[in-house]
Amino acid sequence: MESLPATVASALAGADSETTDWPARRRRLTAVSVELQALLLTHPGPGLVALAEDVVTQLAAGAATTRRHRVDLAELAHQVLATHARACATARPDPVRLADWLLDLQLQHPDAPDVGLAAYAAALDDEGLAHYRDRAVALFTPLPVIGFGETGRYDRARWALLRVMEELAEYTEDVDLQLLVLTKDLSSGWHYLQVATVLRDNGRSGEALEWVHRGLDAVGGRGAALRLIDLAVEEHLRRGEPQQAVRVCREAFLARPSLDVYLKIRALVVHTDDWPPLRAALVEHLVRDGGHLAVEVYRRIVEVELTRRGAEEQELLVGWLHQLRGLQPDAFADYLDHIRTRHVADRALLDELTRRGF
Repeated sequence: MESLPATVASALAGADSETTDWPARRRRLTAVSVELQALLLTHPGPGLVALAEDVVTQLAAGAATTRRHRVDLAELAHQVLATHARACATARPDPVRLADWLLDLQLQHPDAPDVGLAAYAAALDDEGLAHYRDRAVALFTPLPVIGFGETGRYDRARWALLRVMEELAEYTEDVDLQLLVLTKDLSSGWHYLQVATVLRDNGRSGEALEWVHRGLDAVGGRGAALRLIDLAVEEHLRRGEPQQAVRVCREAFLARPSLDVYLKIRALVVHTDDWPPLRAALVEHLVRDGGHLAVEVYRRIVEVELTRRGAEEQELLVGWLHQLRGLQPDAFADYLDHIRTRHVADRALLDELTRRGF
């Protein structure tokens, strides 16, 4: 047993050299792994736990320093770590010391094999797991948040801690741990959406909506904005708050007009008395804005409303076309030709446009 670490050290020495007979060295390392597995039957106990820890650490360090054989060494380290977990289940080492060793292995050797806490459940027990959690959280909490639009700073230390926390959150099914991990990276609207979705799925509706609004403020109508709006609308409707759903959409439209948001608002209130004045307010906002984006949205809204015409809609469309002609006098003739071409089979519409001077 005592010779195994020396065998590993010998096999790893100069392993990256081009002249090294790596297949032979790999066979020696594989033999060490096999012998450790055999010792589970013949010599289980604290000595085997310590021996496996020594070998895993050597292999993990080797995987971090070699370019040529990283995959092989990582796989061997994974095999020995599995043996270590089985040895711990039998020997039951001090759970706090075991928790510290597992954390140190991952933090000092970011290329180490993934530690699956489920394999150590019996050995860690509640005491060891609580120590593992407390220490991991204490190390992870001070890490800076990656703000919106920033590039992720995933150095090896941060990446190792992130991997530890993700496994811990999954194993314990602790939503707060999952949220702690997710809220460390808010570099895009999709990250805000992830946080809000986890909160929504775990019945924390109010917090989910708070994160939706934070995400909408950050993205400014771009990226994940529509998905964030969808989540907010669904949640407000589920809570019996239709007016709040409309408010979210209206604020989003005023911040950055888009046809998609207009259609969401329309679907929410088109069959209520609130729709005519709200529609007028939205269109008035586009007219006041007057920018290229607003005009394009304006045109697309007109295209949509052309398919839903009643007497009231006809009057509105005529007014909107007059406004568009005022906003883009040079381009209006081409736009009107575009409308006529798209609706060439609609004689009633074409006649009405002609009658109204278009």
